[in-house]
Amino acid sequence: MKATAVAPSNIAFIKYWGKKDDELKLPENSSISMNLSNLLTITTVEFDPELKEDWVMINGVKNDTESDKVIKQLDLIRAMSLYTYKAKVLSMSNFPTGTGLSSSASGFAALTLAAVNALEINLDEKKLSILARIGSGSASRSIPDGFVEWKKGKDSNSSYSISILPANYFKILDVVAIVSNKKKEVSTTDGQTLAHTSPLFKKRLSGINKKIEIIKKLMKTRDFKNFGQLVEDEAIELHKIMQTSKPPLNYLQPETIKIMELVKRWRNEGLEVYFTLNTGQDIHLIIEEKNEKKLLEKLKKIKEVKNIIVNRPAVGASIIKSHLF
Repeated sequence: MKATAVAPSNIAFIKYWGKKDDELKLPENSSISMNLSNLLTITTVEFDPELKEDWVMINGVKNDTESDKVIKQLDLIRAMSLYTYKAKVLSMSNFPTGTGLSSSASGFAALTLAAVNALEINLDEKKLSILARIGSGSASRSIPDGFVEWKKGKDSNSSYSISILPANYFKILDVVAIVSNKKKEVSTTDGQTLAHTSPLFKKRLSGINKKIEIIKKLMKTRDFKNFGQLVEDEAIELHKIMQTSKPPLNYLQPETIKIMELVKRWRNEGLEVYFTLNTGQDIHLIIEEKNEKKLLEKLKKIKEVKNIIVNRPAVGASIIKSHLF
């Protein structure tokens, strides 16, 4: 009873920040994202009647806190089947974790799909998305293909993600500039709980539906300039919410801010590039495919950039035949 899944991380253009229900990961607002071709997690799950307890290893490390989250998700999935077998789980990501690149999204999407298939539970994409969401909210968005909308819903059954455009529809890239592999001090989960303490939070929610409506139109018409500006403005707004929470959160490092300023300069010089940010120091740069070479030439000259990962829009989570053990 074994299966292996691969799932992409995703970058949210319209962010998810703040939860109505911590346990079910029900978001305060809907969000829009893109799956990323080169930020991937592969997870193998094997249920074995001989095992006395669950065994979990993530990126070569056994971490009790992370293992507990995985086991909680396994328990939820086991409850949907006829089996109570313990499982061996081995998971590997090809990018830094805990630095704001949404490793929990790819991790829980891959875990959920692998475990469901190992137990031969037949779920459609909507139900898989709901199940992945309970493990990690943004994992919901890593189940469908391409460009995705996560609907906030009113309850657990109505909060799920759907593909709104296929991966090959909008010829854009997400170029990640890694400025540090240092793990952030405050996790995204902990940061989410502070969202409601910002005096700016209610105003954000009042305009979020209109913003989602606009960005979907800009994506459908491939209006890159206005799309990019909206994505960048959204990232800045998100971090204003964090910085005005109580206590305030600051995920940005001096290296991050330097690249943000450079992006503005490059635009003034004629290179159409925009940035977006998650809860971490690494920065995502959004460009059209045709400008990839120009951007890479500039990034390679910046000493603070430790690594560059070029991502195209990608399909969602899928089952693969090559197991990790």
